[in-house]
Amino acid sequence: MDTHLRRRIRAGDHDAFAALFDAYARSVYNHAYRLTGDWTTAEEAVSLTFLEAWRLRTALDADGGSPRPWLLGIATNVVRNQRRAARRHSAALARLPREEPVRDFADEVAGRVDDAAQLALVRTALAKLRRPEREVLALCVWSGLDYAAAAEALGVPVGTVRSRLSRARAKLAKHLEPARIPGQMRGDRTDAVGPLKEGTR
Repeated sequence: MDTHLRRRIRAGDHDAFAALFDAYARSVYNHAYRLTGDWTTAEEAVSLTFLEAWRLRTALDADGGSPRPWLLGIATNVVRNQRRAARRHSAALARLPREEPVRDFADEVAGRVDDAAQLALVRTALAKLRRPEREVLALCVWSGLDYAAAAEALGVPVGTVRSRLSRARAKLAKHLEPARIPGQMRGDRTDAVGPLKEGTR
């Protein structure tokens, strides 16, 4: 089924591409959210990922299994570009005259959320990882790709995926010691820093 879908997509079949979106949009969204930690940015990343996938459709191998690694690879590149654009935007804003800050009541609301402290701890730990380590962690741990599929998504050797994931886990274990369970939140939830639980098709 996936091989047939790949060939139809390569041929520019709009119905096949719509089926691709229906099948994998949630997976792409979850991956983007885990890389960015921001709902709005993740939603924008989904749109940009599928626009780019349509543009690059002839680069998709005609034969193969699930196109999910290909899509997540595109999503990873989209998020990288978003980060670069955000840094440029922040730099431009920093050059503007400063205004008197307005109190942000959202912080008070967030403070009432039970997992706020834990979530902050996780996000702080993730921020200390190098970008390649965050990307491998998001693909292998949260999106459930195996080493080979993650390597395909990132365009790197399988051994590189293994070593990056090993380093990422070691760093998280160090930074999340107060939480006792690296990468997890209350109970045994491993998807606490992602919005939705997904399959691995």
